[in-house]
Amino acid sequence: MSGKLKRKGVGPVEDEDLVVESPFVDPDDPMAAFLPKSFGKQAVAKSAIQHDKLKRADISSSAPPPPVTSTSPPRIDSAGPAGVDDSDQDSNDSDDDSDSDDDDEDEFPTSHELVIKDHEKAVTSVSLDPSGMRMVTASHDSNIKLYDFTGMASNHLHSFKTVEPRDGHLVHKAEFSNNGENILVIPSCAQAKVFDRDGYEVVEFVKGDQYLRDMNNTKGHVSEILSGTWHPTDKNLLVTCSSDSTIRIWDVNQKRQQKEVIVVKSRTSKGGRTRVMCVKWDDPTQGGKKLLAAGSQDGSLTLWGGDGGPFSRPMATVEEAHEKETGVCSVAFSKDGNLMVSRSMDGTVKSWDTRKFKKPIMIRNDLPTNSQNTTISFSPDSSSVLTSDSTGSLHILSPATLRSDHTLPITPSIPVIATTWHPRLNQIFTTSNDATVKILYSPKTSTRGAITVLSNALKKRHFDDDPSLTTDIATGMNADAIYLPNAVLPSKTKSLAQASQLAKSYKPFKPHTTPFGKSAPDEEHIKRNVALSGMRDEDPREALLRYADKAKNDPMFTGAWKETQPVTIYSTEQDEEEEEEEVDRTKRLKRF
Repeated sequence: MSGKLKRKGVGPVEDEDLVVESPFVDPDDPMAAFLPKSFGKQAVAKSAIQHDKLKRADISSSAPPPPVTSTSPPRIDSAGPAGVDDSDQDSNDSDDDSDSDDDDEDEFPTSHELVIKDHEKAVTSVSLDPSGMRMVTASHDSNIKLYDFTGMASNHLHSFKTVEPRDGHLVHKAEFSNNGENILVIPSCAQAKVFDRDGYEVVEFVKGDQYLRDMNNTKGHVSEILSGTWHPTDKNLLVTCSSDSTIRIWDVNQKRQQKEVIVVKSRTSKGGRTRVMCVKWDDPTQGGKKLLAAGSQDGSLTLWGGDGGPFSRPMATVEEAHEKETGVCSVAFSKDGNLMVSRSMDGTVKSWDTRKFKKPIMIRNDLPTNSQNTTISFSPDSSSVLTSDSTGSLHILSPATLRSDHTLPITPSIPVIATTWHPRLNQIFTTSNDATVKILYSPKTSTRGAITVLSNALKKRHFDDDPSLTTDIATGMNADAIYLPNAVLPSKTKSLAQASQLAKSYKPFKPHTTPFGKSAPDEEHIKRNVALSGMRDEDPREALLRYADKAKNDPMFTGAWKETQPVTIYSTEQDEEEEEEEVDRTKRLKRF
């Protein structure tokens, strides 16, 4: 390489040529493979982002068409009138369709998807920390899994930690706190737990007394907790709802008793009790009204003042907001707090005005679901509503009309349970009944998250991961055989006698003698130097008889009663044997 220098303050130097000398080796020379091609620390080569492989295929044709609801106008086919064949019109229609698809891709990050399947059963919940670098999922396999996108790769889509909060109990929900430090875990029991972001348990809340009739007097839930969520501003507060007809507000620093108790009284269910299935706080940082909403199995919706109460009396209640005995599985607030949407297991989605909380504004009744963990949520800018159904589709609805702006088949014929749209990543996360978590993203508008995973270097496989270099025990060995891994087996070239001699030569390893081992006392040292150490192996009766003559001739303690002291009679072994024989004789005589 040669060139001309141009220095600061100095004109060009034309006479000086820079020549970089390098060892010349013929490319065919075997030595060329051992010579370095560059110097210095080399950066790890990252895998190229293969978005084309992850682009969603057009599977809408295989999925059944969505039913037409009363709230949406009938769909109009884009084809021309019957019997008319106009190529220009077809081309214009195709251009319009492509333009609409591009607009949807730009508006909604749904053009590509990354599939993670790490659980064994249905995934009921998915949550991310505010930075969007860690994800936690909950499942019916009784486990929660923690993921770190910076440590994952396209060939290593696994969690870095798996935790079983409660043995044998499925997990309803796992949610990051507003600062991303803690995780609220709701197992199917009466005690909620809090873990830190690394998966270590922080606190387990107390269980109440199930024999108390008044739920205001119990210090915790007495039956299964169904849902819960963190306070939007206070990192130490959280709320849980249970099938014991109560809502309890907890402080992480006080696990022995809840901070507030709200007893939900139902007018339609028996005994005035109902299962409170969902609870949600309004976010005041986004302009909300500091409300607390809850949905119950009797179909009712209730609102309280969420900032300190009082919780003794609700602000507003709608008794028959949804169908009875089906349950309201999720509620959500818009950014300004004026609009609330509710999702029920009766297949309906309803929008409510929190200022006039009496009748729903709009109703959508063609979204069936069979999971009590089905969620509904707003997009980050509250311009759309996300929910799913049991047919395996994701619905992005308009908050004003509840019409589907975009319907996306995620897992056809397999129910989709939980959905969330992360504001910082601009990615949509969905969970399904087939134990999969799908990350929908767009290479144009999304940042980090799935893109970070795809841009990370591929993980190197371990030697044992290659099946051609390992032995399958299930197929290569007999199930009835007994295996001795450390045994020396005879080879084909040596006889059994030689093999036995070889086996005798392999002796167990004798540990080295250490200074501590040399100074350790042995049995002889204990007998010589430790007083009365041999008495543990001596018969106590013989030890007493040894001093019988000395006590008789020179009494030390009974000298004052020497004349009146009774004669001591020691039994002998022979007398004891004779007595036993006499007892046996008498027993035999009694039998006859």
